[in-house]
Amino acid sequence: MIYFNNAATSWPKPESVYQEVDQFFRNSGMNPGRSGSAEILDSARMIFSTRENIAEFFSIKNSANLVFNSGATESLNTVLKGVLKRGDHVISSKMEHNSILRPLERLKTEKEIEVDYINLDLESAEVDYQSLKNAVRDNTRLIVISHASNVLGTVNDLQKIGEFAAAEGILFLVDAAQTAGVIPIDVDKMRIDFMAVPGHKSLFGPPGVGALYVRNPETLLPLKEGGTGANSLSIKQPEIMPDYLEAGTLNTPAIVGLGAGIKFIQNEGLENIHQQEMNLLKKLIEGLTSLPQVKVFGKKDINNRTAVTAFNLEGCSSNQLAFKLQQDYDIQLRGGLHCAPLLHKFLGTDELGLLRISPGYFNTEAEVNRLLNILEKIK
Repeated sequence: MIYFNNAATSWPKPESVYQEVDQFFRNSGMNPGRSGSAEILDSARMIFSTRENIAEFFSIKNSANLVFNSGATESLNTVLKGVLKRGDHVISSKMEHNSILRPLERLKTEKEIEVDYINLDLESAEVDYQSLKNAVRDNTRLIVISHASNVLGTVNDLQKIGEFAAAEGILFLVDAAQTAGVIPIDVDKMRIDFMAVPGHKSLFGPPGVGALYVRNPETLLPLKEGGTGANSLSIKQPEIMPDYLEAGTLNTPAIVGLGAGIKFIQNEGLENIHQQEMNLLKKLIEGLTSLPQVKVFGKKDINNRTAVTAFNLEGCSSNQLAFKLQQDYDIQLRGGLHCAPLLHKFLGTDELGLLRISPGYFNTEAEVNRLLNILEKIK
């Protein structure tokens, strides 16, 4: 199989990730914080070590402000439903994933919040920064923006947005689903208040694990309450971090696997990983744009972007082509709307969708060439 769907979930994982998860299950697979045995303490140490390592990776000074959960979707829901109050105004964009759009649409009804979805700049394919500034109101509580588009691969300028939000006294939530692991992120330099991080994409972790960074825990309420293994005499949720936002049993084996993924990135070098993916992307875009029956969407250059591009083949729906490539050639791509309905409406691709290609660190030029050769012959 040739796998070009790394924007959804990276595959394969580094061998060290498989080994760490397997070793944990065999030797230490117990619930941290719920006993005093050596095995339990070992699990707790693994979680602490991974938390510290991820915090350092994103320049987070206090690792307790990084909480583990099931992934970016839970992180985004935690912030949106824990920060926003009745009558608040939110600025977001037409680039966003349904993990942002759907909670916001629900809150528009339940809490009567107001939302502006700003357009993209047609030339850069980034959010329109002037429109973002113009959208600010007296009741603007939050700006929520994806670091990069999961359809076009465009990377937004977080520092520009973060500095503007801080100057206006507006909280800033970043969806780092497409960039964590391939684009450097400094939460202080970029003035980020909240950041949603999935473990299963470019951080090379298993599915079902992620993290949320919270600059000031007093700005939000927990999405859930429950057992934390600490201060069990109290029937109220502990206010100390990370327990405040980590109710329930943590997915320890996945956290251990995520830790191994982070170490792999540090050993290989984030810049090296990103550059290799960009080399593959450049070859893909050059090959696609040379095919007369193919229309490529988004920027054609590889500056300021992730390894994601999308296209349509004349006379063929994206889902039909994705199915054909999978069934006839064992090539995995992603067709459809990619959980980004407002972006597809903005691009005019909401009927046919787009075929998304997202090469990863373990793909090769030979695989890219094979895909391009197949597309050239498909009518």
